[in-house]
Amino acid sequence: MRCAYCHNPDTWDMNGGKLMEPSYIIEQYEKNQAFYRNGGGLTVTGGEPLMQVDFLMELFTLAKEKAIHTCIDSSGIAFHPDNTAFREKLDKLMELTDLVMLDIKHIDPEKHMALTQQPNENILKFAAYLDERHVDMWIRHVVVPGITDDEKYLFDLGYFIGQFHNLKALDLLPYHTMGEKKYDSLGMEYRLKGVPPMDKTKLIEKKKAVVEGIKKRRAEESPGPA
Repeated sequence: MRCAYCHNPDTWDMNGGKLMEPSYIIEQYEKNQAFYRNGGGLTVTGGEPLMQVDFLMELFTLAKEKAIHTCIDSSGIAFHPDNTAFREKLDKLMELTDLVMLDIKHIDPEKHMALTQQPNENILKFAAYLDERHVDMWIRHVVVPGITDDEKYLFDLGYFIGQFHNLKALDLLPYHTMGEKKYDSLGMEYRLKGVPPMDKTKLIEKKKAVVEGIKKRRAEESPGPA
């Protein structure tokens, strides 16, 4: 993904980062366990964590041995339903996963491509896959003024996710410009230069549009009176 508002473009380099063993991560988790609320949990993010499915299976296997809640924060871009080998590994990983936080950038295919330089077809299929696998799903959507704040598309987003029985939470996140300085320091062009931060006071109304879409979808799919 090459999201226009990404505030971590330094994670785009697939050869960057720090190598760690799964056992080391579990050790670090346990060292800080006294600070976690309600027992805590383990969330993998990125970049895109599903680019490292083998690593996640090993990490989550260790986590489940210690009854640690497991969560994947994903854009869904790595999901390729026709890749049999990947699908088999993902099926096993989902058995070890308690929650997926899925970030849907835009529900409209063309606008998604313009925003992220990637199609959203397999991302939306990933949401359906999670429902089929009975893995809890938390939808996140960044609201960018003039780009992802149109109430028609927010309603469409709600209508799409309203079909899923595994939907447990919905977050609308306000766009911010904190990543702009990082682009400058990396010598990269910031494509949303001049776009103002999202007014947080408007998020309640924006969320209502998504919720209305969810309600409409569920009303259509619920059985009527006999």
